[in-house]
Amino acid sequence: MTAVLSREELKKKREQYIVPGVKQLFSDPPNLVKGKGVYLYDEKGKEYLDMFAGIVTVSVGHCHPKVTARTIEQLQTLQHTSTVFMTQPMVDLAEKLAQITPGDLSKTFVTNSGTEANEAAIRMARLASGRNEVIALRHSYHGESHLASSITGNHTWRPDIMPAAGIHFAANAYCYRCPFKKTPDNCNLECAKDVERVIQTQTSGRPAVMIAEPIQGVGGAITPPDAYFGEVKKILEQYGVLFIADEVQTGVGRTGNHWFGITNWGVQPDFITMAKGLANGLPIGAFITTPEIANHGQKQQINTFGGNPVSSTTALAVLETIEEEKLMNNAKVVGEYLMEGLRDLQKTFPQVADVRGKGLMVGAELADEHKNPLTKEAARIVDLAKDDGVILGKGGLYGNTIRVKPPLTITKENVDTMLKSLRKALEATVKVPVS
Repeated sequence: MTAVLSREELKKKREQYIVPGVKQLFSDPPNLVKGKGVYLYDEKGKEYLDMFAGIVTVSVGHCHPKVTARTIEQLQTLQHTSTVFMTQPMVDLAEKLAQITPGDLSKTFVTNSGTEANEAAIRMARLASGRNEVIALRHSYHGESHLASSITGNHTWRPDIMPAAGIHFAANAYCYRCPFKKTPDNCNLECAKDVERVIQTQTSGRPAVMIAEPIQGVGGAITPPDAYFGEVKKILEQYGVLFIADEVQTGVGRTGNHWFGITNWGVQPDFITMAKGLANGLPIGAFITTPEIANHGQKQQINTFGGNPVSSTTALAVLETIEEEKLMNNAKVVGEYLMEGLRDLQKTFPQVADVRGKGLMVGAELADEHKNPLTKEAARIVDLAKDDGVILGKGGLYGNTIRVKPPLTITKENVDTMLKSLRKALEATVKVPVS
């Protein structure tokens, strides 16, 4: 067995061998060597409550016994064949996805990541529509490939080279920082109507597809109003535009009581893409669409590792575990408790300017009284919480949103621990107004 390095030794080795663009979340990162349930452990044995789930990926907890056992069994039976050979796990997974996705979504293409799933879905949408242009939202994140980063509406994650052509961005439904200077009670869904303005003024009038996250993840848990996606879907149908719901972060139960986030808005997408929590950390991604759309993709497609027996078997075990342990309901109940706790912190710390999300897809944006982003403060709070044994994420266009997206197995007691640590970090970072 490889000897465990100290964090100082590992940091030095990482700097020597890993490309510099692969950066760390923390200023002084721990060397994480073990995970169990909702906890991580470093090389010194220190325990960390994981409230970020490996960037919204460890859906049923670290090293879940049932899931791990199924993974090991498959590893010892058949590890790899590729998509040109017939194996049962990929087909069983596709059947399960057809059962849990809304409407007539029943044809699946399995990939290795959310990036690949989004790229493959856009390709299929272009084939099915006979069109090319893509609409995305500002502040979005859709992956790291050239096309996926080109449809990402956040400069931090966009390509450093010339982006792909034919992509247009509409305003996102960012109520706290409404791009139209409106409030939810008088906005008349200007953000949704902006999709039509983009079609009319930036495209040929015949775009192929729009892609959107039900809740923007990297964008900072930006959560649209209840009527938003219904209005958007009407506009898209009027112009014959297909709709991809990017559920890489919101999928497989994270938003509570629904398998997929878009169901919260009562909208039927033409595609759902997924990854991350689908296999609890093993590499996987997929899109699912209708037979009518899928029939346009008759040319042979191959994905060497996509749909491999190990990832597919693990994904099935994850979905069964979510059902058996009623984790979608847990996400709803504990998520509501988490939101209440964060809003209670707002009473003491007005710098917690906006709390938003659904289920266990939650963000708390930090800003001053003039809505100026508190970016450095957010980074310090995440570092202080880590030192206190709690892992939080951060994101948003300005890097000022605390991202709380734990495993779906989290408890109210775990939330209390996190809130206590966050309170301590806030007290050490921001000034509390004198009442």
